[in-house]
Amino acid sequence: MTEYPDRETDRSAAPDGELDTCIEFALNGVKQTVRVAANAILLDVLRNNHGCNGVRGSCERGVCGACTVLVDDLPVASCSTFAFSIDGASVETVEGLAAPDGTLSPQQRAFSECGGFQCGFCTSGMLMLTTGLLRQDPQPDRGTIREWISSNTCRCTGYEMILESVERAAELTGETNGESA
Repeated sequence: MTEYPDRETDRSAAPDGELDTCIEFALNGVKQTVRVAANAILLDVLRNNHGCNGVRGSCERGVCGACTVLVDDLPVASCSTFAFSIDGASVETVEGLAAPDGTLSPQQRAFSECGGFQCGFCTSGMLMLTTGLLRQDPQPDRGTIREWISSNTCRCTGYEMILESVERAAELTGETNGESA
């Protein structure tokens, strides 16, 4: 079991008034059991203690989307999520998208093919958001895609290439699942 020192402890954030807690969760398919401070933020635990550097910290308020991860298949802002809240959950980060042999996921291939990134800072959050969207709606229309990506900020692309990337990811995901694109 790994212990995580964290920010100054705040009893008000602790489940049942405890100062720290032991949680179990799956990270990119691998079971984890860890003790975290009651006020530990998921972003910090993922980056600092599990080496998930693709999870980006930026706004620290849950509004920019750079820190997006999937918790039980749903996009979550890890910068505003207490680590104890993921007890028993499945957490996926951008590091878990590619196959073990390095083969890119359909989402990663689509963003690469369509140029859905420029500086790359928002890309991991956009990829996780795309993954969550396609799990909920495998063939989203452009309006649905716009609605979903509106929660993530990109200062470089103007979003058109990101929209095209998500549409292409839906096509590639359909092909991977044996559906016609």
